[in-house]
Amino acid sequence: MTTRHPFVPHGVIPAVLLPFFEDFSIDEASFRSHLRDVASVPGISALTLNAHSTEAASCTFEEQKRVLAIAQDEVGERLPIVNGIYAEGSLEAQRLAKMADEGGASALLVFPPAIYTMGQRPEMAIEHVKRIADVTDLPLIVFQYNPAGGQGYPLSTLLRMVEAVPTIAAIKDWCGSAQLADRQIRALHARQPPVNVLSTHSAWLFSSLVLGCKGLLSGSGSVIADLQAQLFQAVQNKDLAQAQTIHERIHHTAEVFYTDPFVDMHNRMKEALVLMGKLPRAVVRPPLVKIPAPEIERIRRALIAAGLLPS
Repeated sequence: MTTRHPFVPHGVIPAVLLPFFEDFSIDEASFRSHLRDVASVPGISALTLNAHSTEAASCTFEEQKRVLAIAQDEVGERLPIVNGIYAEGSLEAQRLAKMADEGGASALLVFPPAIYTMGQRPEMAIEHVKRIADVTDLPLIVFQYNPAGGQGYPLSTLLRMVEAVPTIAAIKDWCGSAQLADRQIRALHARQPPVNVLSTHSAWLFSSLVLGCKGLLSGSGSVIADLQAQLFQAVQNKDLAQAQTIHERIHHTAEVFYTDPFVDMHNRMKEALVLMGKLPRAVVRPPLVKIPAPEIERIRRALIAAGLLPS
């Protein structure tokens, strides 16, 4: 039996990792343990899966369905689950959305297809999201995905999109610029009803939250959900001194997780959880490969500096 929580995307939403055995099959026992660990953190509002952090690009439809089922079984009664919709085509995105709806997800995180990196038309972006909304009434979180050199949605496109698709309740913002983030927050929060902006600017999380985001959705929450929850609450309370103190701890992890090449960010988080004794191994699926020993040592030193490992 699945449990669905009515959910307006807000607050601290960690994106969990997906452990694998050495043969690249899913380590369900370790995944369950990881889910319980992250879900036990006070102050989080939901969990995200079937996203970049769970290596969705390397998972089959059936594996993504199983990942959602495991999460429902393990933590679904306690927390809403946000299921990623990661697909190159809109028809496959519809199939994933139906699966997530039937599996009890409380919201969907909509990734842009990779073809957008070659350029996009506003109608193309709107059509993709609209087709997902045609098959489910779940609230949608649109991923404003703009990595270095990428092609995020212009604000004008986002505004057209939320007009065309009323079930868009939030965006996961990685626009890459404080100025653009501020413009998006002002425009989307002023709408009726508001469209919440959730920061995923994990490399400058403190600054992005101060701009007025209604929450954050981040893969580093798989490692530091407690620090993220404390930081968000301090910013909400306008306790600058406390927020700065927590930011100093988060800074050490951000410096090693979010460095070039960005593609290794979740790979690094797995290594961090191994160092902390929370995962048995840091296997990633190809084409991802294990990071070298000197980088793992840098992660170890960062965890010590952040107070997450004893010296």
